[in-house]
Amino acid sequence: MSRYAAIDVGTNSVLLLVAERDAHGKWHPVVERAEITRLGKGVDQSKRLLPEAIEATVKVLEAYATEAKQLGAKQIAVSATSAARDASNGADFLDAAKARAGLDIEIIAGEEEARLSYASAHADFGGKQPLIVLDIGGGSTEFIYGTAAGDVKFRHSFDVGSVRMTERFHGDAAKIRAHLQATFAALPTPPPDALLVGVAGTVTTVLSVSRAIEPYDASKVHGATMPRSEVSAVAQKLGSLDLEARKQLPGLQPKRADVIPAGALILDEAMSRLGAGELKVSDRGLRWGLLADRFRSA
Repeated sequence: MSRYAAIDVGTNSVLLLVAERDAHGKWHPVVERAEITRLGKGVDQSKRLLPEAIEATVKVLEAYATEAKQLGAKQIAVSATSAARDASNGADFLDAAKARAGLDIEIIAGEEEARLSYASAHADFGGKQPLIVLDIGGGSTEFIYGTAAGDVKFRHSFDVGSVRMTERFHGDAAKIRAHLQATFAALPTPPPDALLVGVAGTVTTVLSVSRAIEPYDASKVHGATMPRSEVSAVAQKLGSLDLEARKQLPGLQPKRADVIPAGALILDEAMSRLGAGELKVSDRGLRWGLLADRFRSA
């Protein structure tokens, strides 16, 4: 089976997927990796990528590119999202990634990010009812409404993410909630009887913390159902603990401990605005949509 790779460079983390496609066109993971490099640290205020954030991210990209090639990946698709979109010196990062890792990175718009995340969720959970896909990142959050057949009817990327909200409001939960409520008020009424699917690290982390999944086990996360009452309880718990206490929680990567309270608030307020009593958790996201889309005809 042919192997290809996709790398998702986000504001907070960098994710690798190496997968192979069988004779029926279905993708099967060979290796998945995730490293938190915080590329978007400080970007909300400075609009610039920090040299140390670029360096940390490029080092991970070098390792990912080497591993993907050793595993036989014919091509590697790489996307960068919110932090790279917003930074005035994004070209510095792209140039370093090209020179040192041999990677051509595509900075994708928020709407394209939303489309690819929806494609990934629909591949796993679509076909029976309308879907709402919620993709919470470090710098932005995407909402996508679509039909059971996979047609996207609404998609929008909001400049709210776990890193951005943490830095802007310094962990003040009341101010974060007020900002989120005002921001999400712009959302149209969701389709009736839609299934809400949450993707990306914030959602999987909230579930992992709630259920003390340590070490991380994708088989216990992907496809799990999480009621909003559980989300609200985790958000309250995370907000009540100091940073050092959060770092000790089973199911939580210590490097994510400073921004996960804001991420949990985004998830809680999004579910409130959508009127969703529960959501389906996806361990897959943009990287899976990117892989399927870019290598559809390869």
